[in-house]
Amino acid sequence: MVKLFRRLSTRQLGGLLVVAAVCAAVAVASVAGQAAVATCLLALLLAGVLAGVVHLSRRIRGVHRSTQASVRELRGVVEQLQRRVIASVEKERLAAGDRHQELTESLGRTERLTGRGAELLLREQSREIEALVQLFQLITPRAPMPPAGTLNPTDLLGLVHFARNAGPGLAVALGSGPSTVWLGYALPGRLVAVDHDLDRVTATRQLLHEHGLSDVAVRHAPKAPLPLEGASVDWYETDALDDLRDIALLVVDGTLALPGADALTPALHVLAARLAPGATVVVDEAPARVAPRQGGGMTAQRPLTGRWTALSQPGAPIPTR
Repeated sequence: MVKLFRRLSTRQLGGLLVVAAVCAAVAVASVAGQAAVATCLLALLLAGVLAGVVHLSRRIRGVHRSTQASVRELRGVVEQLQRRVIASVEKERLAAGDRHQELTESLGRTERLTGRGAELLLREQSREIEALVQLFQLITPRAPMPPAGTLNPTDLLGLVHFARNAGPGLAVALGSGPSTVWLGYALPGRLVAVDHDLDRVTATRQLLHEHGLSDVAVRHAPKAPLPLEGASVDWYETDALDDLRDIALLVVDGTLALPGADALTPALHVLAARLAPGATVVVDEAPARVAPRQGGGMTAQRPLTGRWTALSQPGAPIPTR
């Protein structure tokens, strides 16, 4: 009972106290024989109860209207959410259908090309194996050969075969690595490799020592700015190349040279005047055009085995591939 009273509001408790007081007054008036007073108090009590019922009815109607408004608002939110969910599901269904169609078409193309692709891959592997066999027929290494890095056997074969037919003059390679070892075995003359990466220089020198190629030099030329056609490009420090004269063969490997859009242009800008008569420049990508003024007249191009291209002066003989 006490818990019930605690749950009532102050207004409710006040109403109960008033009703209890009126009831008590009615009882006292009845006992005292005051029928008129008891009747008046009962009428007052009934009027109060009626007013309370009317007030409660109004409160209930207000709560009902508020509940109906909340239900209508909730129904609108649910309908809007339902429309969004249906639209999202439909969008995902259409996207899934498109992806399924693309996947089906891709699988169909793959099935059609698998046979052809496997055949091309097999041919490519056969060419590389044949090139590797020819390499070791041309070169007898004195120690295990290092991995070729960015060069595949076909590229190495083209470079080595060309180098074996080069003259006995000075050869300069811009960039060092495993290809330096192969060139050290193949070239009949002196080889100087130039590299800006000190770690790579150290590793290449160790490889050359293991193979007993003591006549091959690897120079460290740090990166330095080079004025070129009104601009400045990163290239090797030219002081490290001052004594390189009468170069019979210049190898420019863009994968080992300093990073840049063009490895050949700065090389010819600095070294073209130091090329020996009849010299050859070997590049890993055929240049679109070499300006005669800038390239020292190295405008004649001839493709070699692999990715190499030989540049020479017009009319100058190029060693047989």
